[in-house]
Amino acid sequence: MNINSRNYPEQKQTIIGICMDGTSYPYYEGAKEVMPNLQRFIKEGSMGMVKSVIPSFTNPNNMAIVTGVTPKVNGICGNFYWDTELQEEVMMNDPKYLKVPTILSELSKNGRKVAVVTAKDKLRKMLAHNLDGICFSAEFANQATLEENGIENVEQGLMGKERPGIYDPYISVYCIEAGAKLLKREHFDVMYLTTTDFVQHKYAPGSPDANDFLSKIDLWLGELDKLGAIIGVTADHGMQAKTNPDGSPKVQFIEQLLDAQNIKSRVILPITDPYVVHHGALGGYGTLYLEDKSQLQAAKDYLLSLDGIEKVLTNAEAVEEYELPGDRIGDLVVLADSATTIGRTPDWHELDKVKEGLRSHGGEHCQVVPMIFNKKLNAEYSEKLASGASRNFDLFHFLSNGFSN
Repeated sequence: MNINSRNYPEQKQTIIGICMDGTSYPYYEGAKEVMPNLQRFIKEGSMGMVKSVIPSFTNPNNMAIVTGVTPKVNGICGNFYWDTELQEEVMMNDPKYLKVPTILSELSKNGRKVAVVTAKDKLRKMLAHNLDGICFSAEFANQATLEENGIENVEQGLMGKERPGIYDPYISVYCIEAGAKLLKREHFDVMYLTTTDFVQHKYAPGSPDANDFLSKIDLWLGELDKLGAIIGVTADHGMQAKTNPDGSPKVQFIEQLLDAQNIKSRVILPITDPYVVHHGALGGYGTLYLEDKSQLQAAKDYLLSLDGIEKVLTNAEAVEEYELPGDRIGDLVVLADSATTIGRTPDWHELDKVKEGLRSHGGEHCQVVPMIFNKKLNAEYSEKLASGASRNFDLFHFLSNGFSN
């Protein structure tokens, strides 16, 4: 079946795409002693490193994965953006912002049985758009209804327990466990399971807390594998420490700094979402709209002079380099280096939430993530994965074409 100009033939086995939010390869390397199932996937199946889309945030990458195309094509370029028609800063979690259908919805409308579980509810509306199947969030599992989600009584009937809170590390474990329990209960042709990155924002690779979390994820990866599914695991982005030597957040408040140069701007931080405890809306990517367009070069030159600011691209340059939708990214796109975040003004952010040990993402330094399959890819797709040119949004293309049927 052709979806968004890519082919997704029907499979006899269940295919499961898993997005491990914020999980770069060092997390798996640090946890290899407590992740026997994933280690077996790597040894007996296939693994390669792929690139996420920029900005390396949750919504753009999840929607790239489930559409199989770039933000320029699907329209989703952040968690948050400036809606020029409404003249408002809005969450980009409404299906109206999608420019193409999802793989999941198109397959479901053509006879495939589809189930989706997301940890964060912010993704659910877009993942469920035109989907004829199950789609619910672990965050609001207690509110799932047949009409809205295709399933009810999740906590007692499916899981046998209440869901954890959104800032509980095990909300993501609950998400993967729900996928396994759904598949044990009934057959699905296609599943998509996508977690949240609270653990990765708070704990470094190899730390006891990160490893404990990943060991519990691994248990349910093993259960999915036992059920005979073809499993592909990737990530939306990686994660890095963004701190000064004293542990405080390393931030360039570019809206405030530009204002001091008499350059008036509206800075939009596409990492912004309801989960401020994770990151305080501080990430490695921002975009801005200038009040006076004639100051574009002056703004660009000034921003590039700042410590920790690595790239400043015009709208056209960003569209070309990162395959972004030009009508949704402003006049300049700004990327920080591996240790720096971009802010608006100090009082705009809830800095008390991230006063120590900030870990975040958004730029190129968090773009390389693993793609791991529990079974060996065929020769053509093994070569594609080994080439280093594949992307995380190729996940369902690999799952649909990379294995003998």
